[in-house]
Amino acid sequence: MEENKFDYPAAVAELEALVAKVEDPATGIDDIGASVDRASGLLEKCRAYLRQARETLDRLDDRTEERQMI
Repeated sequence: MEENKFDYPAAVAELEALVAKVEDPATGIDDIGASVDRASGLLEKCRAYLRQARETLDRLDDRTEERQMI
């Protein structure tokens, strides 16, 4: 198993925690900035993961359609 494999559910959970932290009035401005930076990086990774998943599903769908035509 690949050691650095992206964990989408964990990333989503972390994003939810970051949103809660940013929305908390007790969070300092420095922490907000760091949280937003981290969230931005996670969002980029999540989008790339979802794009790759969509491409994989599209390829599988194309193969299924080709087999049904035979």
